[in-house]
Amino acid sequence: MRHFVTKRYRKKFTVLMKSKSVQLATMVLKQGEQSGEDSHNEHPFAEQWLVVISGTGTARVGSRSIKIKAGSVLLIQKRERHLITATSEKPLVTVNLYAPPAYSKDGDVLKTVEK
Repeated sequence: MRHFVTKRYRKKFTVLMKSKSVQLATMVLKQGEQSGEDSHNEHPFAEQWLVVISGTGTARVGSRSIKIKAGSVLLIQKRERHLITATSEKPLVTVNLYAPPAYSKDGDVLKTVEK
C-alpha cells in the first residue's frame, strides 16, 4: 500500500503518485487559465479520467464543448485532443487518473509507454 496526503493544491499540475498501470495527478486552474499551452493537448498512450472537485470550467474534447463543475467526471480517450478552461472566480480543481501513466514526475507528456 502507498498513501499520499495533499497539503494544499498549489501548482497548476502536480503528479502525485503512480503504479505501473495508473497515475494520479491534480490540476488547479485560475479563472481563464487553460490546461495546455497550445490550443489542445493529448496523451498518445493513455486515457484520462478527470474528476472536478471544485470550481467550474469548460472542456473541449475533439469538436465538442461542455460545461463542467464539481462532481463532473470526464473520460478522455487516448489521442483525443482536449483543452480544459477555468471559468469561475474560484479555482477549478481536478483529480486526474491516467491509465497507463501519461506524465513524467516533472509533468512532461510521456512519448512512449513506460515499461
